[in-house]
Amino acid sequence: MCKIISIHSYRGGTGKTNLTANLAAIIAAAGKRVGIVDTDVQNPGIPILFGFDETSIGYSLNDFLWSRCKISQANYDVTSVLEKPAKGSSISLIPASMKPADIGRVLREGYDVRLLARGFQDLLDELKLDYLFIDTHPGLNEEILLSITLSDVLLLILRPDQQDFQGTAVTVDLARKLKVPKMLLLVNKAIKSLDAEDLKQQLERTYGLPLAGILPWLEGVAELGSRGIFCLKYPEHPLSQMVEMVAHKLIS
Repeated sequence: MCKIISIHSYRGGTGKTNLTANLAAIIAAAGKRVGIVDTDVQNPGIPILFGFDETSIGYSLNDFLWSRCKISQANYDVTSVLEKPAKGSSISLIPASMKPADIGRVLREGYDVRLLARGFQDLLDELKLDYLFIDTHPGLNEEILLSITLSDVLLLILRPDQQDFQGTAVTVDLARKLKVPKMLLLVNKAIKSLDAEDLKQQLERTYGLPLAGILPWLEGVAELGSRGIFCLKYPEHPLSQMVEMVAHKLIS
């Protein structure tokens, strides 16, 4: 049975989209059938990491939400990003549109979020996925609540920042009311001087949730920007190994 994993952050700039792509790729490389849906239709980022631009996307999630196509028509096989995939590995990407006109329409008109639930189910039925990753829009809105409701696992990304802490507390409270089966916290962009063990104890005590890891801010990662998937380009890098550990915690 497919597990739905939502990756969320209360504020933007946490590295959520990059982490979603890296976690999905690591799990797929181990021989799993993985799907990724970029539901951050106001600020799409996942497509860039897999080499797309606005001219290379035909149908997108936006087209499905506007009843222009079936969701399967907005599906792109991006398994080729895996250099040495295990038997059975696959990555299916449903990108949000990167066209300014489409983003503008979403901002003006929104969309029927109930279609997302139907789309997710159609993907599970048609692609026979092991894991479906949902890259959500930061903050809280109807689409995010739906994604959280459908999730088997919710990974909350936050920086060691007071506003992130407060916003995450609101999200955790809502997710508990929605009875999400499994929740994990992940700190990203931590500076070297931070006391990691003290922060771990503080967060686990405050939220009553396990901390999947604390990832450091590294200049090399920042320099890479969105040009590819870091853990695939540099599998032996300490950060890649840390992200791999988080991936194992997601699916265990």
